[in-house]
Amino acid sequence: MLDDWIDLKWRYKAFMPLIAALPLMYYALSNSETVRTSISLPLIGTINFGNTYYFLIIPLTVMVVTNAVNMLGGLNGLETVCPAIVMFGLIAISPEQAQILMAGPLLFWLVLAYFNVRGKLFVGNTGSFAIGLTVTAFAVVTDLKSSLLISIVPYIFNSAFILLSIFFIRHKANVVFDGNRLISDHRRSLITLITYKHPLTERQVVAIISAIVAVFTALGIIYYLV
Repeated sequence: MLDDWIDLKWRYKAFMPLIAALPLMYYALSNSETVRTSISLPLIGTINFGNTYYFLIIPLTVMVVTNAVNMLGGLNGLETVCPAIVMFGLIAISPEQAQILMAGPLLFWLVLAYFNVRGKLFVGNTGSFAIGLTVTAFAVVTDLKSSLLISIVPYIFNSAFILLSIFFIRHKANVVFDGNRLISDHRRSLITLITYKHPLTERQVVAIISAIVAVFTALGIIYYLV
């Protein structure tokens, strides 16, 4: 909310989610006997972080996921439909009690997505940060961290693409809207990569990115079940 009011610079905004990580760290420490401090990753295997899980991995996960969700936005429906897909995936493989816990946020987010897709309501940084934190907290509480990390690979790819462009090329990603379609003459983000010299409507771009997120979410589910 503070960022929406005064437009904070990214170097400050990027670290603000660390404040929101404190209750999650307290929860994990309070339930240290049942909380699993290891994360299983494809091609790497299981890594046990021990006590660093509480003080480093949880805050880092909160910061990365929240900022990544926030950076993949700007189009009607993109900031709501994609996170809803990830939420559906995590709920599908979570215990029944946890599914009930997430029912309220999911219902609220689906209503928000309906209006957002139609261009009637915009989530802004307040909404994207909130959903990023919610999804991360749910994944930590239900021990679905591996599935979450696989599901948000498109988000991480987009963020890495944007940051590398800013640091090395010194140019931000940008698309041109001609009144009907979006097109880009460069490739500096997931959106500009999709629209590079290939004009698409806003809904087409959102549908393509949503499909990509759905594929990785499905891979996260399969990885959990296998």
